[in-house]
Amino acid sequence: MAGRLSFEVHRSDSVLARPPAVESLHGYLSGLGSDGFPPSVSLAIVDRDGTALKAFGGYACTYGETVPTTAETLYDLASLTKVVCTVTLSLVAHQRGTLDLDDLVAKWLPGYPQDRTTLWHLLTHTSGLVDHRPFFKTCTGRAEVQAAVFAEAREPVPGTEVLYSDLNYMLLGWVLEACYEQGLDAAFESEVALPLRLSQTRFRPPEAERRLCAATELDGDQRATSGLVWGEVHDGNAYALGGVAGHAGLFAPLADLARFAQVLLAPELAKVLSAESIALMADRQAGNGADIRGIGWRLEPREWGHWPEGTIWHTGFTGTSLLVAPSMGTAVVLLTNAIHPHRRLEDQAAVRAQVHQLVAEVLR
Repeated sequence: MAGRLSFEVHRSDSVLARPPAVESLHGYLSGLGSDGFPPSVSLAIVDRDGTALKAFGGYACTYGETVPTTAETLYDLASLTKVVCTVTLSLVAHQRGTLDLDDLVAKWLPGYPQDRTTLWHLLTHTSGLVDHRPFFKTCTGRAEVQAAVFAEAREPVPGTEVLYSDLNYMLLGWVLEACYEQGLDAAFESEVALPLRLSQTRFRPPEAERRLCAATELDGDQRATSGLVWGEVHDGNAYALGGVAGHAGLFAPLADLARFAQVLLAPELAKVLSAESIALMADRQAGNGADIRGIGWRLEPREWGHWPEGTIWHTGFTGTSLLVAPSMGTAVVLLTNAIHPHRRLEDQAAVRAQVHQLVAEVLR
């Protein structure tokens, strides 16, 4: 890794069964930065007792000024917001009986034009909605964005085919605000962040924490003007919604995501998600081939090495990912700013795959 790489094995007698494989992982991470890609990387291997191995290094920002990565670096989680925030809040409300996954979207969002679409369709990406629209280019504020999303929903018919769509989770964010009778950011803080002790995970990090954040894209396509996105959400539609949305907007450091993963492995550590809710995440709901879905999460990470049945995973556009293998009692948190200063999506996918393949070898 360009710059300083901290590589710390905390409990080599727990999940880390193969020291030579640990050395291979160390060597790969150390060599990642020969061409400066990704600029910043933070990795944690987690078990039910906490973090067994962590590594972090590189640079949170390389444009304008050079800011080294630290253990506290905050990453724009991008679509990990969907599973960390939106799926979690949906299942908490489901546990309490305040919403049902079979509820019609129109029950919670009056005026929603498709009278067959349920929350289950949104959670499993089977609503038929288009994957993305750059609403931020034509809309100002929530009312206009929501009207544009509703307009997109007039024609698609829900079913069982998976079509990954940010619009599904934008809608879920608004549903949850109606359900919890407060903003999505406030609901996340009170229902997830505080009880799980995710002290630095939040929407809209304050300006004072800008240099703690890993910068993302320079002159990209998610803003109407040019410049570097740093310390604010990269996704243009989330930005147009004030930085708080069901599909993107959360920022977090490695330690908080490791804690979140630990609780998915050992739900008894915090009374947030029940074991039954976590099982729903890994229960095959829809899809086939390369995109199989549980509730919110993807299943079967086929290109990431040998992981057992029931493994759940998700990625974020900025270069983040989270994989949880309950039957192994193990999770992997990988946080990078791989679109900084410019996106290299094929290289990003290759790094993700290689890291997880090496971690799988470590755990065999």
